[in-house]
Amino acid sequence: MSTPDCLFCKVSSGDIPAEKVHDDGELFAIKDINPAAPTHVLVIPHRHIETILDLGPDDEKMVGKMYTVAKNLAQEAGIADDGYRVVANCNRDGGQSVYHIHFHVLGGRRFGWPPG
Repeated sequence: MSTPDCLFCKVSSGDIPAEKVHDDGELFAIKDINPAAPTHVLVIPHRHIETILDLGPDDEKMVGKMYTVAKNLAQEAGIADDGYRVVANCNRDGGQSVYHIHFHVLGGRRFGWPPG
């Protein structure tokens, strides 16, 4: 299921071009157009799910796969050994700007704690 106004649904369908670094039919990954780190990739399900709050029991396997894809992308980018961050924002106060769940995979520099 896709939502016509959703940016990531449009990327998923090919209506908006993006540099895909992964696509297995269930999940795809693209380079962030406004990177917050030297490596900044988004891992996104093709199926439209607005927020983490909309996940159900049937989504557990897919969310686990998102982490595996994030790990593989970090290894491919050469940032895994030094460390990287995987971030998922939920709703406005959590920093979510595109309402289609996705993970940010960030690395290539040292991050502080607590985050922003």
